[in-house]
Amino acid sequence: MIASKTRESEAHTTTDHEVIRDWAEERGGRPATVRATEEDGHAGILRIDFGPKDEGLDRISWDEFFRKFDESELAFLYQDETGEGKPSRFHKFVRRSSAG
Repeated sequence: MIASKTRESEAHTTTDHEVIRDWAEERGGRPATVRATEEDGHAGILRIDFGPKDEGLDRISWDEFFRKFDESELAFLYQDETGEGKPSRFHKFVRRSSAG
């Protein structure tokens, strides 16, 4: 795992499916894809949908989410807590090659 600073809180990068799923579900997040980017029934740009449901997103299974995540060679950059010590929802998807 790679650590970097994000504001005053530490950010982490991972490709571990269990870590990503646990982090998202602990915050009420569900796997989703941006509807306008889906192709031939396959997931497009990935998102974590925290609700209320965004009409531009389609929820997908974790299996489909991770299939696209791995095919796209992504890594998950995330923050556990804010600078104030509260659970953070800060995250983004980055290319594995640029994650260090």
